[in-house]
Amino acid sequence: MFDSKPKKYTELLGKTNRIVEGTIIKGDIISQADFRLDGELTGNFQSKGKIVIGPAGSVTGDIICKNADIEGRFKGKIQVLEILNVKHKSSIHGEVICGKLSVEPGADFSASCMMKTNSKNTMANDGQPKPEEKNQ
Repeated sequence: MFDSKPKKYTELLGKTNRIVEGTIIKGDIISQADFRLDGELTGNFQSKGKIVIGPAGSVTGDIICKNADIEGRFKGKIQVLEILNVKHKSSIHGEVICGKLSVEPGADFSASCMMKTNSKNTMANDGQPKPEEKNQ
């Protein structure tokens, strides 16, 4: 009855990473869990979970993830396996590949967009979303 093992610290937090406003990262981020970015990332981001780019957040680079909510700025190529939510104050420039797309009125959405519904072909063998192959 009292022998239950205590949960790991990350399980108690809900496995969400957070980069706060004022933090600048130059490099790539690979995460197994959900991620909230209120700082600035110059580089690529990859996750099996969800990324939230907060109102003060910005990403310049490529993103591959399962779900995304963008309230800040994004410039590059984003591949979202399921749902991409673009909030009214956000700015998106580049290329978008997603399963479903939601864009609120007022968003700056200047991107090419391709919607893919076949999720079987978008996952690599390790369960990670795989990058879109370029036709040459």
